[in-house]
Amino acid sequence: MARSAVPINASSAPVRMVEAGPPVNRRIVIVGGGVAGLSLATALGRQSQRGRKAHQVTLIDRDSAHVWKPMLHTVAAGTRDVSQQQTSYIAQARAAGFDYHPGDICGLDRAGQRILLAPMRAPDGRLLIEKRWFHYDALVFAVGSEANDFGTPGVDKYCFTIDSRRQAEAFNLEVRLQILQCLAQDHQLSIAIVGGGATGVELAAELVHLAETAEAYGAKNLHSKIQITLIEGGGRLLPAFPEVISSGAQRQLERLGIHVLTNVRVTAATADGFVLRDRGVLPASVRVWAAGVKAPSFLADIDGLETTPSHQLLVRPSLQTTRDPKVYALGDCASLTPEGGARPLPPTAQVADQQAQHLMRHLLVALSENVPVPAFRYRDFGALVSLANYEAYGSLGKFGLLKQATIRGALAQVSHALLYRRHQARLFGFWRGGLLWLVDQLNRRLKSSIRLD
Repeated sequence: MARSAVPINASSAPVRMVEAGPPVNRRIVIVGGGVAGLSLATALGRQSQRGRKAHQVTLIDRDSAHVWKPMLHTVAAGTRDVSQQQTSYIAQARAAGFDYHPGDICGLDRAGQRILLAPMRAPDGRLLIEKRWFHYDALVFAVGSEANDFGTPGVDKYCFTIDSRRQAEAFNLEVRLQILQCLAQDHQLSIAIVGGGATGVELAAELVHLAETAEAYGAKNLHSKIQITLIEGGGRLLPAFPEVISSGAQRQLERLGIHVLTNVRVTAATADGFVLRDRGVLPASVRVWAAGVKAPSFLADIDGLETTPSHQLLVRPSLQTTRDPKVYALGDCASLTPEGGARPLPPTAQVADQQAQHLMRHLLVALSENVPVPAFRYRDFGALVSLANYEAYGSLGKFGLLKQATIRGALAQVSHALLYRRHQARLFGFWRGGLLWLVDQLNRRLKSSIRLD
């Protein structure tokens, strides 16, 4: 995701002005190509292709391709092929009618209604693209979130995080190298995951699935050589779910051989493992930090916009930031407390998706007719968690005839899969999304079910 922490400096070296395409009446710049950002850019771009009113949509992201974030743990484990599941921003921009520019945002000039992208350099340090300004009539931050280490010493240096496609692939490479070494030298591989939320729980289950499947390809006794530990600082796993799901998920993980620790605090990460409060050191060859949520740190000081301690931009019910109506924020990087609510909306894909749909319906009308964006209203439809192919659980939220009910098993697995298919249909359309589903089903039968290279 586009991110940086460099403030605007009017005395800095001259930068090149960018006008992506011919002048138009309304310029919408979306920073961040995650679930919310890419869906919004796609919908607004298609509206531009179909409508008569001129508007230009530009998407900015540091990466070159999008992967549905709730799927990153499968990419990290190597149980899904990232090349099949990623969406190229360039290809999507051409199909949907928006512009895509790679880069990291390094400054915001609200008075001039423009953002600054940092220069891009090659791996060897060569300057590829100079700094660039992008002007906007509406700016939307959809840069998502990342794990929050709460200042724990050693996490930055010694732990993997799985907040992006690149991070997931880096973790997968390390796991495959460690497995190779484990098999060649006949020793144990210990993996410790901090964070008992959905990411940590699902990753732990996928790693077991990886080991069991690898045995079918000839990695003898691999499952018995891998020790996975899941550490949660609170009293139970999946604290956002009903307690019956938390307890059921923990029992399933323990049946899979995963060592689950709750009410355990990590005080430091080292090259050899995690230091636990009152428990000494837990050895771990591979360390993952999947605890906590915060917005990218560059938002904490970006031209005076109001933020929370976790760097989220404070927004009004219209999703406009509290100090600038031309700047919007949605998804995990936004903090919105509903009217009458006691706390902000949770940083989940469901909230991000609903907020993106809200702006799809109202942003262009607001810009072209100079009318306010209506207040966003969140509807809690529940949540789902999948433990690889072993089990799945779901809560049905606060709406519908079966509100507050829970589901598990095949129904929850299918429901979880349909969330991704709905995301694909929104990006590619119903028929192309259906073809992608068919291709996935064929690949499951024709190709290896785990990454073997």
